[in-house]
Amino acid sequence: MAGVTAMKPVTGMLRRGLVLDLSTALGLGVSCGYFWWYGYHLPRVRARDNFYTRLEAQRAEELSS
Repeated sequence: MAGVTAMKPVTGMLRRGLVLDLSTALGLGVSCGYFWWYGYHLPRVRARDNFYTRLEAQRAEELSS
Protein backbone atom coordinates (compact mmCIF):
# COMPACT_ATOMS: atom_id res chain seq x y z
CA MET A 1 0.00 0.00 0.00
CA ALA A 2 3.00 2.29 -0.24
CA GLY A 3 2.02 3.40 -3.78
CA VAL A 4 -1.41 4.72 -2.77
CA THR A 5 -1.47 8.50 -2.51
CA ALA A 6 -3.85 10.49 -0.43
CA MET A 7 -6.64 12.21 -2.35
CA LYS A 8 -8.99 14.94 -1.27
CA PRO A 9 -12.45 13.71 -0.40
CA VAL A 10 -15.02 14.25 -3.14
CA THR A 11 -17.80 15.17 -0.72
CA GLY A 12 -19.69 18.32 -1.63
CA MET A 13 -18.47 18.38 -5.23
CA LEU A 14 -21.65 16.84 -6.62
CA ARG A 15 -23.89 19.15 -4.61
CA ARG A 16 -21.90 22.23 -5.60
CA GLY A 17 -21.98 21.24 -9.27
CA LEU A 18 -25.67 20.43 -9.13
CA VAL A 19 -26.52 23.77 -7.54
CA LEU A 20 -24.44 25.61 -10.14
CA ASP A 21 -26.01 23.68 -13.02
CA LEU A 22 -29.55 24.18 -11.76
CA SER A 23 -29.11 27.87 -11.00
CA THR A 24 -27.52 28.47 -14.41
CA ALA A 25 -30.27 26.55 -16.21
CA LEU A 26 -33.05 28.31 -14.33
CA GLY A 27 -31.44 31.72 -14.79
CA LEU A 28 -30.96 31.25 -18.53
CA GLY A 29 -34.41 29.72 -18.94
CA VAL A 30 -36.15 32.56 -17.14
CA SER A 31 -34.11 35.14 -19.08
CA CYS A 32 -34.92 33.56 -22.44
CA GLY A 33 -38.57 33.25 -21.49
CA TYR A 34 -38.69 36.90 -20.46
CA PHE A 35 -37.10 38.06 -23.72
CA TRP A 36 -39.42 35.85 -25.79
CA TRP A 37 -42.55 37.05 -23.94
CA TYR A 38 -41.77 40.77 -24.02
CA GLY A 39 -39.66 40.83 -27.19
CA TYR A 40 -41.74 38.61 -29.50
CA HIS A 41 -45.06 37.47 -28.07
CA LEU A 42 -46.55 40.70 -26.75
CA PRO A 43 -45.61 42.81 -29.82
CA ARG A 44 -47.16 40.17 -32.11
CA VAL A 45 -50.35 40.03 -30.02
CA ARG A 46 -50.51 43.83 -30.01
CA ALA A 47 -50.09 43.94 -33.81
CA ARG A 48 -52.80 41.30 -34.26
CA ASP A 49 -55.21 43.15 -31.99
CA ASN A 50 -54.54 46.43 -33.80
CA PHE A 51 -55.20 44.74 -37.16
CA TYR A 52 -58.55 43.34 -36.05
CA THR A 53 -59.53 46.63 -34.39
CA ARG A 54 -58.86 48.50 -37.66
CA LEU A 55 -60.67 45.81 -39.65
CA GLU A 56 -63.73 45.99 -37.40
CA ALA A 57 -63.75 49.80 -37.57
CA GLN A 58 -63.54 49.64 -41.37
CA ARG A 59 -66.43 47.15 -41.57
CA ALA A 60 -68.55 49.23 -39.19
CA GLU A 61 -67.88 52.33 -41.30
CA GLU A 62 -68.88 50.49 -44.49
CA LEU A 63 -72.09 49.21 -42.91
CA SER A 64 -73.10 52.63 -41.59
CA SER A 65 -72.53 54.36 -44.96
